[in-house]
Amino acid sequence: MVGEEKHRGCMWRLLFCFLLGKLWETNAAQIRYSVPEEMEKGSFVGDISKDLGLEPRELSESGTRIVSKGKKLHFSLNVRSGSLVTADRIDREELCAQRVQCLLYFNILVEDKLKIYSVEVEITDINDNAPRFLAEELELKISELTAPGTQHSLETAYDRDVGVNSLQSYELSSNHHFSLQMQSGDNGMKYPQLVLEQALDREKEPVLHLLLTAWDGGEPVRSGTARIQVTVLDANDNAPVFTQSMYTVRVPENEPQGTVLLTVNATDADEGINSQVRYFQVKRPEETSQIFQLNSVTGELSTLQNLDYEEAEFYVIEIEAKDGLGLKGRAKIHVIVLDVNDNAPEVTITSVTNSIPENAPPGAVIALFHVHDRDSGENGRVLCSIPGDLPFKLEKKVDNYHSLVTARALDREEVPEYNITVRAKDFGSPALSTDTHILLQVSDINDNPPTFNHAAYSAYIQENNPRGASIYSLTAQDPDSEKNALVIYSIMVSTVPSEAPPLSSIVSMNSETGVLYALCSFDYEQFQEFQLTVTARDSGDPPLSTNVSLTLFILDQNDNAPEILYPAFPTDGSSGVELAPRSAEPGYLVTKVVAVDADSGQNAWLSYRLLKATELGLFSVGLHSGEIRTMRTFLDKDALKQNLIVAVTDNGEPPLSATVSVTVAVADSIPEILSDLSSQASSHPQDDPLLTFYLVIAVAAVSCLFFAFIVLLLALRLRRWWMLQVVQSAGDHVGGIPSSQFLGIDGVRAFLQTYSHEVSLTTDSRKSQLIFPQPNYADTLISQQSCEQKEPSLPTQSLLQGKDEQAFCQFLDTYYRGKQRIQGVTQFRLQNKENISKGNNGR
Repeated sequence: MVGEEKHRGCMWRLLFCFLLGKLWETNAAQIRYSVPEEMEKGSFVGDISKDLGLEPRELSESGTRIVSKGKKLHFSLNVRSGSLVTADRIDREELCAQRVQCLLYFNILVEDKLKIYSVEVEITDINDNAPRFLAEELELKISELTAPGTQHSLETAYDRDVGVNSLQSYELSSNHHFSLQMQSGDNGMKYPQLVLEQALDREKEPVLHLLLTAWDGGEPVRSGTARIQVTVLDANDNAPVFTQSMYTVRVPENEPQGTVLLTVNATDADEGINSQVRYFQVKRPEETSQIFQLNSVTGELSTLQNLDYEEAEFYVIEIEAKDGLGLKGRAKIHVIVLDVNDNAPEVTITSVTNSIPENAPPGAVIALFHVHDRDSGENGRVLCSIPGDLPFKLEKKVDNYHSLVTARALDREEVPEYNITVRAKDFGSPALSTDTHILLQVSDINDNPPTFNHAAYSAYIQENNPRGASIYSLTAQDPDSEKNALVIYSIMVSTVPSEAPPLSSIVSMNSETGVLYALCSFDYEQFQEFQLTVTARDSGDPPLSTNVSLTLFILDQNDNAPEILYPAFPTDGSSGVELAPRSAEPGYLVTKVVAVDADSGQNAWLSYRLLKATELGLFSVGLHSGEIRTMRTFLDKDALKQNLIVAVTDNGEPPLSATVSVTVAVADSIPEILSDLSSQASSHPQDDPLLTFYLVIAVAAVSCLFFAFIVLLLALRLRRWWMLQVVQSAGDHVGGIPSSQFLGIDGVRAFLQTYSHEVSLTTDSRKSQLIFPQPNYADTLISQQSCEQKEPSLPTQSLLQGKDEQAFCQFLDTYYRGKQRIQGVTQFRLQNKENISKGNNGR
């Protein structure tokens, strides 16, 4: 019995190693899951869409399905959730009986990709079976002469579960004569034995009643019971003994029904009726009694039906020998079924295509099929082959799947169709084979796309071109004929600057001739270039196409005149005035003309010149900087008001220009300015008493404001210092503006320079003077806020004494004009970045 269990364990180990080697060969495409038995139909097994790398909706779209190997399918695909679910309730004991590991195998086919995946699902055991005895009533007949310590084998319980859920222990009810002892076999099974602890006395207790309980180790624990009736006998104290504890017989699976496999023999040392032995087969749930028959008299074991190696590779049969008084001896018979090559290979075509284009690349899959041989060993090993003169080959996939693929390029003009014979042949003796025929049509294709002479093209177009003009022409050649050579041109994609209008309003292409037309007049200042991808597509089925890159470069023309940014005079009709002291030295910077040109290159190079002046030789203009400086000192004969006209000309062909008028007021003090202005404004004094009354009130108001001004002056001085700090910090930002926005021909930086005149007033009205210090240059324009908050110094009351109302109004008019001019400069600072940026883009 122990040798039989060892042999059975070795067979399981060999089978496990064989299966492990096969699984290793199938590569990483195998998917494994584990589920307990007895789950409800539709229970979740695994996320098959995630393991296949597909979205749930792609399972149905790609034709994913479970491929059966001819057996019942226990699982199904839920294409909505992308999961693998149970198709019915699974009973592990029904599928795998007492096997330690219960594995179910099947394959999943992704049809549109022609990929096959092997899936392995382990069915784990749950404690759903309680130990049970085949007979609820057991009877033992024991001689009263039996010595204490004698062991009597009991009927073993059977639990269909495995592992800890199977039978673990026995328990005997309390009594005075017997104890329970466990014996473990080589296969790990536990056999209960009844041990006589105290001698029996038939005269006192002819019959003993015991209760034997079998327990498993599951959760919850389950148990089964059997009642034992012990009958005390006289004299017969020897049980039958078999000549071997384990009988082994090997039989081919094709042995005919009724063949005698072996004969067992047991002897009894008693005499007479106590030595007569009869043989019985111990009934087990495996129902081996329906396959084999044991002759109770002769001990011959014969077959009741044909054996099949594919159904069972071995059988273990327990037998008993009983003498006349019921003493028993046990043994086991191990029947090993030998495989014979009685099954031809089975070829199942999973997916096949009946037509393939002639330009199919080598390796294109034509068919996917599965080969299976129910035999084992060499009898179950299959080799697939096709004729060697065909442009195809076979590739082995996982789990005995094969794919028929192209080995080289096909040519429909040579062979329009193929009749491929796939032969599957095993290695048995004699070998068995199966032929499968696949008919394949080779279809013609449009295999020549249109081609251009160059990979990329460039075109140069002058801006301001007429609308609708033809600007370029592309031609592609297609060596095919008829409709496969009919080329259609189209613009697929484009790279157009964001500031440009949509492509549909810029260019269009004739789909038949490939001529490109301009739908608008191009403006270099708006965008300089854009790129098109032109597609030439033939009319074949399927159509072939070729893309080519076409870059259109817009060439600049001198179509933008210079724009004067400074000085920018008020729009209320007044004229701006620049101030210059009479004491100014030659080279004194009076002001600066700033201009930009939206064109680029030499079309944007600017030069400045003085067209007209009140006093020739008094002022000069920098050719490239636009700075207006004094050429000599002022003379008494020079007019107070100097009018200058400055022209700004670009370097285009033909050149374009713009002019600006600059008025310069020359004076050393405010009274001088007021007297000159009043003399020019009115030559008739006013003697109206009402006017005199208003003048007195005005003088009084100005006197009050003067004292307030003294207090405000200090605050403004402090605020001016603070604003200078802000201006310097803001200059860092303006300094980031590209220098090309302010460059002339000589490359001199034309930063806007502002200058301010500080007014210093003394408390003595007779000595009040307007002092002109040297210009205060800054790298940036003053902000609008500083210009608006900085108030000019108010004149004292003495400056107004002796002046009439017209002189006072003239002074205020001059003051507000200067303030508006400063505000214009401030507005320029806020707008110059955008305007100059456009000019720079034009370059």
